[in-house]
Amino acid sequence: MVNSGRPDLGSYLRRRRALVAPPAAPDGASGARRRVPGSRRQELAELASISVEYYTRLEQGRAPRPSREVLTTLARAFALTEPERDHLFRLAGELPPERSEPSGAVRPGLLRLISRLDPSIPVIVHDGRLDLVATNSSATELFGSVAGEGLYGRNIAHRAFTSSALADRLDRDGQRQLLRVAAAELRAALSRYPDDLYLLGLFHDLTATSPTFCECWERGEVGAWRSALKRLHHPSAGWLDFDVEVLHDPERDHRFMLYILTSEASDQHSPGRDD
Repeated sequence: MVNSGRPDLGSYLRRRRALVAPPAAPDGASGARRRVPGSRRQELAELASISVEYYTRLEQGRAPRPSREVLTTLARAFALTEPERDHLFRLAGELPPERSEPSGAVRPGLLRLISRLDPSIPVIVHDGRLDLVATNSSATELFGSVAGEGLYGRNIAHRAFTSSALADRLDRDGQRQLLRVAAAELRAALSRYPDDLYLLGLFHDLTATSPTFCECWERGEVGAWRSALKRLHHPSAGWLDFDVEVLHDPERDHRFMLYILTSEASDQHSPGRDD
């Protein structure tokens, strides 16, 4: 009979155990006929390196809340995917583990999606470290060569404080906003990946070389911008207004920045016209 639908750790463990293939029988031995699919509790407990008594109490809802270490070894024993592992942690009243680092490669399906968007929409993709990982031709036309040389040459936060490549495309308000957002997004990235040596090195480099970064950092802001209105100077069309929307791919911690020309701007400007 179906219960109230409230997530339950014990029932989740039972369902997952039913999906775990039992260990292979020794050569020449005939495995005992099983009445139910999957592994037995004893077999699963051995995979997870915990006692069968404790595991049994977990399935029956009679054990204290399992530690993060036990949840980690259970997730490994069940061969859970990352979303499934996170679900297991939440069922046990724990926050899911943080990633040690973001992925550097954009999912192929999302790259195909970008290629099929209206070619007039500039798209910039950066990862959880704020490193530029993809752009389309419209973004290159609008911003030029954003990336620079050196270890942090592709990092948007670093470029915001050490280069005029981005600032030169913005009006005065946009330049101030760029610096605040860059510092705030770096703070958010460091909170997600507190032991990441690349981000720690980036932070120390900016602290040592940019008084402006130090001023913005002292504001204590944390990145939370997901949409904005930006006025940008297009090399051939002059000043244009864009609605900027930021879409997040949580699987790889990538952010897609779409620059959509406002209807008013599209009515007033055409390619080749400069203000």
